[in-house]
Amino acid sequence: MTMPMSDPNAWATAMNNLGMPPIPMTGQPLMPDFDPNLGMMAGITPMNPMMPGLSMVPAPLSQELPVIKEIIHCKSCTLFPPNPNLPPPATRERPPGCKTVFVGGLPENATEQLIMEVFGQCGDITAIRKSKKNFCHIRFAEEFTVDKALFLSGYRIRLGSSTDKKDTGRLHVDFAQARDDLYEWECRQRMMAREERHRRKMEEDRLRPPSPPPIVHYSEHECSQLGDKIKDDGKFAEAVRVLLTWLERGEVNRRNANNFYSMIQSSNSHIRRLMGEKSQHEKEMEEAKEKFKTALAGILAQFEQIVSVFQAASKQKAWDHFSKAQRKNLDMWRKQAEEIRNMHNEQLMGIRREEEMEMSDDDMEDAPDSKDSEDSGVLQAEALKEENDSLRCQLDAYRNEVELLKQEQGKNQPMRSEEDSTHSQQLSFLQQALQGMQKQLLKMREELKQREAELENSLEDKQQLKSQVQNLKESLQNLQNAHNMQVRRSHSRLVLHRILEELEERALSNILLQPPRLGANAAVCSPAGIISTFLHVHPFGASIEYICSYLQRLDTKINPSEVEALLSRLPCTFRQELTGVGASLEKRWNFCGFQGIKST
Repeated sequence: MTMPMSDPNAWATAMNNLGMPPIPMTGQPLMPDFDPNLGMMAGITPMNPMMPGLSMVPAPLSQELPVIKEIIHCKSCTLFPPNPNLPPPATRERPPGCKTVFVGGLPENATEQLIMEVFGQCGDITAIRKSKKNFCHIRFAEEFTVDKALFLSGYRIRLGSSTDKKDTGRLHVDFAQARDDLYEWECRQRMMAREERHRRKMEEDRLRPPSPPPIVHYSEHECSQLGDKIKDDGKFAEAVRVLLTWLERGEVNRRNANNFYSMIQSSNSHIRRLMGEKSQHEKEMEEAKEKFKTALAGILAQFEQIVSVFQAASKQKAWDHFSKAQRKNLDMWRKQAEEIRNMHNEQLMGIRREEEMEMSDDDMEDAPDSKDSEDSGVLQAEALKEENDSLRCQLDAYRNEVELLKQEQGKNQPMRSEEDSTHSQQLSFLQQALQGMQKQLLKMREELKQREAELENSLEDKQQLKSQVQNLKESLQNLQNAHNMQVRRSHSRLVLHRILEELEERALSNILLQPPRLGANAAVCSPAGIISTFLHVHPFGASIEYICSYLQRLDTKINPSEVEALLSRLPCTFRQELTGVGASLEKRWNFCGFQGIKST
């Protein structure tokens, strides 16, 4: 590798034709003052090393400028260029991602070191697979180096200065299809596809509309906040969506049913507000219709004036002074104005017919509530008045036109027959329209009178209904007061009855149980009263033996069986209880005379 080259100028000439600085096998530049802008051959443009053909993106060689190949001297061999008059060597189609080349026509004595020496100048070599025959496969590290290796196709190679047939050969370099190159190319393609999918996904995520906010889960705190939001008109739509989601999730149970009921009730309260907004919009729409109708009537009046101007200009005293072209234009303009006037007139009449149909449909329906009927009656009365005024104005206009036509007909007797026929037709049309307008006016007046009578009747019915509602409220209040008094009296009677029963029972017990004589000067006492006093000071009760021992101090003749029988005959005053467990079970008597009085 360190031996000097026999003729370095040939290698420098070839590399200069490729546009690359010539570098020998030692790595030092052969020409230190190499200038890529200067060509060694006349008529050959130097090549830029950054051109696409020499970079990552290969480009085909120019067909216009022929590439002149010269002798290339290497350390152990010499490369002789092919005949320039011969056609370029044929190559197969380039496989995708090709980094491997097929090199045929090698000398029989060629070694891998020789192949590395010749093709190592094109670029980094990663692998050489040499066959026993005269060919090999070379795999480069980059794709663009394959194009440099194809430049050597067609060269004749000679080892040293030997003329032996085994030391000579004709190189044929072509693209080779390798699995490793195809695998790397497919990996790059998959990576680029992944990057493209990722880029498209990012673009779709960027352009996708934002998702709706998540619905919070139910809790007491969220429920209280949602109840406040439902009552707010501005947050009602969002709050109703949350409430609907909770109901669909099944968050309602027996414990929070009252909360959901209150929220549903609050939602129901918005119906009146929505109905009010709807009626307000309908009112605005009616006002807009009235404005449109008024504006249309004004436009129609102006069209009538324009048509009157054309008709006045068509009269003989003014018509004779115009030229033929002017008369033609005036006639055309008059026809256009009349067509537009008739079109607007039909539109206005159509609007009025629709209003009449709506009014007839309202008459066929049931009578609404008093307040709605009053408002609709007032609006209809106002609409009828406005229509009456507009019809009256139109009627006056038609009368004026009829009078003008009559006057013009009387003054201009010698007019042409065609003009007389047209005026007579217009006069008949106007008379018919006048009669129709008069009939319609009479009909509208009758309807106006009927509406006013219905409005008065509805007002009277409203007053009667108000008085009936007031009477019903007063009667209901009286009934409620009487019912409350009756309930109080029945309760007081029941309490008095219970107290009298207790008093009668105690009096009967005192009469039946006569007190014994304890001595000459002793007071008269009932045994039941003594026992009641004794048990009252013993809140936990006392046994029958304890009670008898106390009574025998007053009278020794008292028997426990008699005392027990006495206590058993008075269940409202004395009650027997069992205390203890097992062998310590004991019967005790308690005084319960005051419990009935406390409960009553």
